[in-house]
Amino acid sequence: MPMEQIFALVGFVAVMTGTPGPNNLMLVSSGANAGFIRSLPHILGIVIGCQIMLLCIAQGLGQLLSHSPSLVNGLRITGALYLLWLAWQLVRNRSLQDHPQQQQPLTFIQAALFQWINPKAWMMTLTGVATFTQPHNFTPSMLLLAGTFVVVGLPLISSWNLFGAALKNGLKKGKRLRYFNRVMAVLLVASLYPTFGIQPSQASEVQPSSSPAPQPERKRDKLEWWMSVM
Repeated sequence: MPMEQIFALVGFVAVMTGTPGPNNLMLVSSGANAGFIRSLPHILGIVIGCQIMLLCIAQGLGQLLSHSPSLVNGLRITGALYLLWLAWQLVRNRSLQDHPQQQQPLTFIQAALFQWINPKAWMMTLTGVATFTQPHNFTPSMLLLAGTFVVVGLPLISSWNLFGAALKNGLKKGKRLRYFNRVMAVLLVASLYPTFGIQPSQASEVQPSSSPAPQPERKRDKLEWWMSVM
């Protein structure tokens, strides 16, 4: 892979994993309510869940989605309903002393499974595979993509959780945590708007490893678009 495309890949992963979205907003809230150590399974679940998604998409799941718009819509609706439920749980949690069971962060399994109904995770992985893998050199380019998501993405999502954890002591006073959780709930619901852009046509652009022919022009156009927004 040319060096300029590697730089574009790093920038793409940084933008996708370091900007606000359902995962990062949940991690901020988890840090503020439960702290960093207790949130580690949540963080690792996000990383492993996205890696599994990348593997499945590389093996042809993107092609399946391109022929199943009802499945895409089902993922959208399920993800939206789950995010609304999480937002409601944040609104109900009034203080660090109230309802201790509600202060538990997502477990490793819950966080990994959540990626399958997370619109931003789908958009990120589908676009990443379609843009930065090379059909004629698929396995090495796929490994590079997966490794970049770990090396670049893990510190960035962890920083969101650490930011929330740094706020924890200050939020113990008065009704600060209640107001903080309400703000996070609103942002979590709002995150559905920009991350609901996944279309079945995006999935059709993802070529599995058996694809016989590269599409350099399509990849170049996408690369130029990502470079233009960074």
